[in-house]
Amino acid sequence: MPEPHLRAADADRAAVAAVLGQHMSAGRLTVEEYDERLARAYSAKTYGELSELTADLPGLTPASRPAPTMRPVHAGYGRCGAAGYGLAPHAWRSWLRTAVIVLAIWAATSLATWQFIYPWPIWVIVPWGAVLLSRTLAGGRDDVPAQRRRPG
Repeated sequence: MPEPHLRAADADRAAVAAVLGQHMSAGRLTVEEYDERLARAYSAKTYGELSELTADLPGLTPASRPAPTMRPVHAGYGRCGAAGYGLAPHAWRSWLRTAVIVLAIWAATSLATWQFIYPWPIWVIVPWGAVLLSRTLAGGRDDVPAQRRRPG
């Protein structure tokens, strides 16, 4: 921190509050201690007052995460379906769920008004379905190159 007699900004107070929160979640501070220090952090005027709040706490080091390993993408894995052809089933399930929802809204609206309302769901269902169908028939080969690797 800069010199202790200099005035602290709101961003400095918020940074100390975030550090205190991390120490509380790590179990170094009780909720009561955290609340008391947090109140002091937001009422602090100088860097010296802020540094007192974390003086007895160890420095935070980010938890080390293992480096991602690379492994080859297996045939039928990823966005394409079996043996690299077609789209993954979740794309079609999303389309079907959305189609059912918009059709239900349209049907409920038509029944509520006792009139046949313009079938607007076709503007949602048909274009999306056409794109999915064309990509499925094309085999989705342009989606995932055979030599592509992914982190895992």
